[in-house]
Amino acid sequence: MNEEIDFIIDTAKEQMDNAILHLEKELRNIRAGKATPSMLAGVSVDYYGSQTPLAQVANVNTPDARTISVQPWEKSMLQEIERGIMNANLGFNPMNNGEMIIINVPALTEERRIQLAKQAKAEAEHDKVSVRNARKDANNDIKKSDISDDMKKNAEAKIQDLTDGYIKSIDGMYAKKEIDIMTV
Repeated sequence: MNEEIDFIIDTAKEQMDNAILHLEKELRNIRAGKATPSMLAGVSVDYYGSQTPLAQVANVNTPDARTISVQPWEKSMLQEIERGIMNANLGFNPMNNGEMIIINVPALTEERRIQLAKQAKAEAEHDKVSVRNARKDANNDIKKSDISDDMKKNAEAKIQDLTDGYIKSIDGMYAKKEIDIMTV
């Protein structure tokens, strides 16, 4: 086509890629019953007067599907880590055994699973809107461009193909997460 159209298409593709990355991040934060270190990704602790991410003061592991262990690099940090986990309001009850913090991740109730599936669907819909907005912006830019009508139609068709692909990808990501959430 021409450079202007290629730029418009690349910009739209970049915006759609960002929507996918955002959805991946949001779906990772929705827990599906299995313990993962990323569940504590948002936890900050007071490390000598400054708020520091938990991962920078301790090693976070999952010895099994229902347990998260937090091994601080300094034993003096145990109480601060425990406080940070409680303040994060994640619904976890950390247990301090003097060596490490152990968190038992409770099994999800059916009601909670349905709630999490709805949350995942809302995130997917939000990102579909982002993809469609990128399409709308690109189509508006194409209409404003100074090229032939045939080239405009071809560019719009290319944008629509991109949009369809990204929407399909978002639907697939949501379906996979829904299965993950609803599996007991």
